[in-house]
Amino acid sequence: MLDRFRAFWTKVISPVAHLLIKLGVSADVVTLVGTLGVCTGALVFFPQGKLLTGVLVITAFVFSDLLDGHMARLTGKSSPFGAFLDSTLDRIGDGAIFAGLALYFAWDGDSRLYLVLSLVCLVMGGVTSYARARAEGLGFQAKVGIAERADRLVAILVMTGLSAIFDLPVLMYVALWALAVASTVTVVQRVWVVRKQALARAAS
Repeated sequence: MLDRFRAFWTKVISPVAHLLIKLGVSADVVTLVGTLGVCTGALVFFPQGKLLTGVLVITAFVFSDLLDGHMARLTGKSSPFGAFLDSTLDRIGDGAIFAGLALYFAWDGDSRLYLVLSLVCLVMGGVTSYARARAEGLGFQAKVGIAERADRLVAILVMTGLSAIFDLPVLMYVALWALAVASTVTVVQRVWVVRKQALARAAS
């Protein structure tokens, strides 16, 4: 979802990007700070039951994912290492969000079911990204599925925030169910697509 509105948000963050470049801040530093901010919001506030605060903190730092890339393009310093660092830290940030929710359900939410669902989302989200990266490393394409990273991120943050604002935890529950199923289906889709490509390559 962030990707679909990338052009709009790029215009919004462009002045910030130019300011940081002028101050000598590198894109890699923005990537690192953004990840630390996301992890702080998720792992400090979620386990305490401060869901809205956590969502607001995470949202404030999530846009570093657009900011660092824009800065790299503006300075002409895009690099393989920068791309690697960005993708690796994205996985850490995503994992922290669902780990924070798992801790919330373990400590404050007191629900084993949604603790398990949070862990399913954490694991399958990671496998979804790994499946694509591994497929591309082997020369296949696996950019398919009903639960892309940005969609998962927006869905859980929006629904968690709304559940806290309106005191309707069912909204977060629905999001966790949907994401657990969607992430699992996405993994299966990617395995299936790569299998077909592998069979076609072997037959050629």
